[in-house]
Amino acid sequence: MATELIDWDGAYREEGIFVGPPPWNIGEPQPAFMRLINEGRIHGDVLDAGCGHAELSLALAAKGHSVVGVDLSRAAIDAATATAKSRGIVNATFLCADITSLTGFDDRFSTLMDSTLFHSLPVESRDAYLQAMYRAARPGASFFVLVFAHGAFPEDFTVPINAVTEEELRAAVAKHWVVDGIEPASIHALAGQVHGDGEVVPMPQLATDEKGRLIFPAYLLSAHKSA
Repeated sequence: MATELIDWDGAYREEGIFVGPPPWNIGEPQPAFMRLINEGRIHGDVLDAGCGHAELSLALAAKGHSVVGVDLSRAAIDAATATAKSRGIVNATFLCADITSLTGFDDRFSTLMDSTLFHSLPVESRDAYLQAMYRAARPGASFFVLVFAHGAFPEDFTVPINAVTEEELRAAVAKHWVVDGIEPASIHALAGQVHGDGEVVPMPQLATDEKGRLIFPAYLLSAHKSA
């Protein structure tokens, strides 16, 4: 498993590990989460964990939800705040903070969403993260996690991503949450390149969607906080 940390500010400024925009910046919510939105499974105030440029937050706010997006990258938070202002969205706010030690939102959110954050955390930080999310959740709140499945990347791929097996994901989340289900899903990403050790490494060769974005195997976990 990877132990390195990505320079998130550098990635969002297009100065870091990636050549061009970070691959996860697809300009809209991940399709798996758009399906949840369209199915009416998002309720009340929402926490968007690891929001990045916050297309998920902004889409939810446009549908009337009050949303708080949290990200470790100041560059991402500044960009999300500027986009919200340009779109006239006032019910989405953004906080630059370490999600693994997030406080001040106890029992606040009815829905908590993790769109490709879990696999970016150091493995040793997962439990603190899940506890922080649990603290922020109201009793009965829903928690959705979209994460790379084990095997999504070649063994020698240079980006520090801790993809998971279904059993690993379930065991980690079930320490604090009631897991309702885990289903196969996909994560869509720009077909960019990454910097290796002095060389440029291409992204894996995968199927693409109608917009030319790579389709990675993933899991979508659904859980809830006991009432």
